Amino acid sequence: MGLLSWAEGVDNKLQMLEAQFKELDFAKDNLTEKFEYHSKTLASQAAQDEMWTAVLALRFTSMEMNILYSYVIEVFICLHTRVLAKLPDLMRSLPTLASVLRRRIKNKNIRVVWESVLEEFGLQDGDITALCTFFIAYGNKAEHYPANVRQMYIRDVTFLITNMVKNQALQDALLRAVQVIEKGKVVRASKEQKSPLKEFIPSFKK
Repeated sequence: MGLLSWAEGVDNKLQMLEAQFKELDFAKDNLTEKFEYHSKTLASQAAQDEMWTAVLALRFTSMEMNILYSYVIEVFICLHTRVLAKLPDLMRSLPTLASVLRRRIKNKNIRVVWESVLEEFGLQDGDITALCTFFIAYGNKAEHYPANVRQMYIRDVTFLITNMVKNQALQDALLRAVQVIEKGKVVRASKEQKSPLKEFIPSFKK
């Protein structure tokens, strides 16, 4: 009986130790998860700070800034128009691109459509972050120039961007914005300008 009791006591202690180890493993996993989350948050914050620094450090003339702003706003119009084309039932509840960006976080359907639209245009979420930062920084003082006016002022906007924008993420985003709009011109021409975007942009002309 003494040996049996001893064995039972050892078994109980082993079970207690096993339970404690499980608790330690759970705590370790929980801490690791929190650490990874905070690391990602800090990295994201650092990237945002770097983007804001890059945007605010831009030194363009007002004319050059208006040209870049025009491409950015037209890309936003393209994206918003395309999302609404895929989600016609949500047209009233998604009046702006900002509403799409907000609601995509909790609405899976909107998120899937948004991601598919970005893919169609060859854009990524990082590009949108950069373009939104640019828009917020300069949107209140910039003016939209339609394509014919832009061509009067500058012939090679790509050179302007690569020469003046040093932050790679911002540079890539602006170059892609230009590509989307310039490529869109060819598409609209080939479709006899039946794109819904053609009806939307004129309201921005001065």
